[in-house]
Amino acid sequence: MTDQTPSPEAILSLASQLADGAAEHTLKWFRAPALVTQNKWAEGFDPVTEADKAAEAAMRAVLKAQRPEDSVIGEESQDTFGTSGLSWVLDPIDGTRGYVSGTPTWGTLIALNDGQEPIFGIIDQPYIGERFVGGLGMAFMERDGIKTSLATRKTRHLSQATIFTTFPEVGSPLEAEAFHTLAEQCQLTRYGMDCYAYALLAAGQIDLVIEAGLNAYDIQAPMALVQAAGGVVSDWRGGNPMNGGRCLCAATPELHAAALDILREVPLG
Repeated sequence: MTDQTPSPEAILSLASQLADGAAEHTLKWFRAPALVTQNKWAEGFDPVTEADKAAEAAMRAVLKAQRPEDSVIGEESQDTFGTSGLSWVLDPIDGTRGYVSGTPTWGTLIALNDGQEPIFGIIDQPYIGERFVGGLGMAFMERDGIKTSLATRKTRHLSQATIFTTFPEVGSPLEAEAFHTLAEQCQLTRYGMDCYAYALLAAGQIDLVIEAGLNAYDIQAPMALVQAAGGVVSDWRGGNPMNGGRCLCAATPELHAAALDILREVPLG
């Protein structure tokens, strides 16, 4: 925390404004025939849409007006640097592949970092009306104005665990091999949920989320949320994953330790 950190109530209020502003644009274009999709990559497919850009621009406009002294890190625009020691970390549509496919598994990610770690995060899925909030003493999901407390479930053995990742190939061939070695010891493996998998983990529905190749804006909001709900978050070596790369999120310390024993064998790089 810094001397310029607002109260938890003020942070929640501002973050909610950001999520509401982003939702105006993401909902406008979701499943719309006129949605235009561009590819960021020369090879492969990494889509970006006008909804991504408009949603991030809307959030940045609110922050510029209300918190000009804070830094802003986002996926679609250049980072801006402030003087407060606080950084807002934004992903307007996490899961754009799902967004352009019409699946309601994408979300808007909003995190506040105090210079050491993300202290607050939101995963917002406006199409189904679920907003997951975690950090600063809060851990709840809000839908239709009703707040429900979040808590990870108490699974302690891999044989009873449900594990998620976005892509079956996970990352590099070595990373994929490690993931599937771990998944073979779990009860159920599912794919393709993007940020919504972290929300399910915080809500006590699943037990493990494993990812590789992340950016800071992909993980900081989920990290704050999962930890606030009682989960354990690290990279594949047990370190802090907030700058991206590989991530291991677990419902309990026991599951985290068992998964880490397998994942830490993957070489760095």
